[in-house]
Amino acid sequence: MLQIGDGFACFSVVFVVVLLGTRSAFYSSVITASLYVFLLMFRYPQVPSSRVRQVLRPSKVVKSGGMSVVAHRGGGHDAPENTLAAIREASKNGATGVELDLEFTADGVPVLMHDETVDRTTDGSGPLCELRFSELAKLDASAKHRLRDKFQGERVPTLQEAVEECIKHELTIYFDVKGHPDEAAAALKEMYKKHPVLYNTSIVCSFEPKVIYKMRQADPEVVTALTHRPWSLSRLGDGTPRYPSLWKQQWMQALDVLLDWAHHHLLWNLCGVSAFLVQKNFISPDYLQYWADRGVEVVGWTINTAVEKQYYQDLLKISYITDSLKEDCEPHY
Repeated sequence: MLQIGDGFACFSVVFVVVLLGTRSAFYSSVITASLYVFLLMFRYPQVPSSRVRQVLRPSKVVKSGGMSVVAHRGGGHDAPENTLAAIREASKNGATGVELDLEFTADGVPVLMHDETVDRTTDGSGPLCELRFSELAKLDASAKHRLRDKFQGERVPTLQEAVEECIKHELTIYFDVKGHPDEAAAALKEMYKKHPVLYNTSIVCSFEPKVIYKMRQADPEVVTALTHRPWSLSRLGDGTPRYPSLWKQQWMQALDVLLDWAHHHLLWNLCGVSAFLVQKNFISPDYLQYWADRGVEVVGWTINTAVEKQYYQDLLKISYITDSLKEDCEPHY
C-alpha cells in the first residue's frame, strides 16, 4: 500500500490541480480516485529488504566497518571508463562495486558506453547507434584518457564481457541504463538468466522511470533504483543552463519541479524501487530519514574528495559512488 504521508500529499495535489482546471469537485474526485486505483493495480512491490542489503551493503564490507564504495563508470579517473581495465583497476584499488553504463550498437549489441557518441572516449567519431559492433571493436577506448599510455589498446566491452569480469572479481554491479527501455530490459533479463548470482550482486538504475518500470515488468526480482539530480532537465551537471532561450529554460525548470515532486511522491512507489541514487549536494540527514521511512536506501554520487568520503563513511554511513579510489579529482559528468 502507499505510505499515508505520500498518499495524502500526492492525491491532495492532484485533486487541487484538477479542481483548478475543471472547476468541478466531482471530476476532481473521480480523477484522483482513478489515479489511486491505477497505482494499486500497477505498482510493483519492493524487493525484500534482506536481499537489498545484500546488494547494497555486502556483509564483508559492513563487518569491516565500512560502507560500499562504487567506482563510477568503473573509476573513470583511474582507468579508461567503462572498460575491462577499469573493472580490474577498481577491484585492485578496493572498490566494493562498479557502476557501468549500458548502451547499444547499431546491430543491437549491448555494450558499455556513457555517451551517445564515441567521440569523447575513443579514437573514433559519430553516434554509437550508427556503428556496428564490428566497427566499435576496432576503436581504442583509452585514446582520450589521461593514462592512455598505460592502458593503450583497451576496447569497448560487451555487456557479457563486463558482467563476467565483475563476477570474477566479486564486484557489485550498478547497471546504469541510459535509455532504450525495452532493449535494456530484455538484455539484462538475459544476463540474470545466465548468471543468477546477479540477483544478489547487482542493481539496475536509471534517470528514466520508464526504464525501471520495464525492468520490473521483465523480472520483478531484480533490485532497482531511480537516479535523480534536481534541475537535471534545465541544467547540466556543472550547473550551467542547458538552453540559451530564456522561455525554454524557464519551462524546463518548471518541469524539473514537477519531476522532482513525482520522483519523491509517486514514481518511486509505482516502480517499487529499493534505492535512490542522488547527486551529493542534495543529501542531508533529514533527506536520508525521509527515504528510510519508506524502506529506500540512498546512495550518493559523485564523491571525489577524501573529506567528502570521510563524511559519507563516518557520519552519513551510506554507500557512495566515486570517480577515483586513489586520489581527489574533478567529477566526470
